[in-house]
Amino acid sequence: MTGDIVTKAAVSVTEMARMVGLSRARFYQLVKRGTFPASDQDPATKRSCYLEDKQRLILEARRRNCGVDGKPILFYCRRNDAGQKRPAPRPASGKAKGVVKKHTDLIDGLAALNVTITVSQVEPLVKELFPNGTDGVDPGEVIRAVFLRIQRQNPGDKQER
Repeated sequence: MTGDIVTKAAVSVTEMARMVGLSRARFYQLVKRGTFPASDQDPATKRSCYLEDKQRLILEARRRNCGVDGKPILFYCRRNDAGQKRPAPRPASGKAKGVVKKHTDLIDGLAALNVTITVSQVEPLVKELFPNGTDGVDPGEVIRAVFLRIQRQNPGDKQER
């Protein structure tokens, strides 16, 4: 069974984590817990690495879902798109462009007040606060109303400081 496991003379901790399909942070958690053995140290460079014998132990533990400490462990499946860049979102129809353009000043005004908000978050607030639209309403009043509404949604934010 272990004949089909492919190992190298030595691999870094990052590469070992990649070989078992885990993030480096999760891999370190499992080492600390005793599920996987601790790394070796390259005598010349003092870098942590895994030599072939420990690579086989870890790969076999991953395959069997049983750590080197003898305790069973369940692993989540790694996402297929992990590490890949997602394609940039395509611009929507002309209606959405108008909405983005319409709320740019509002988002910029809120940013000046240290409020980070997206168009998808602004749109429902504006519709709620101004059901008849913002035409003819002072832009400063729109910014003020949305800012106060956001502050009311996060009342505990100021109390914890």
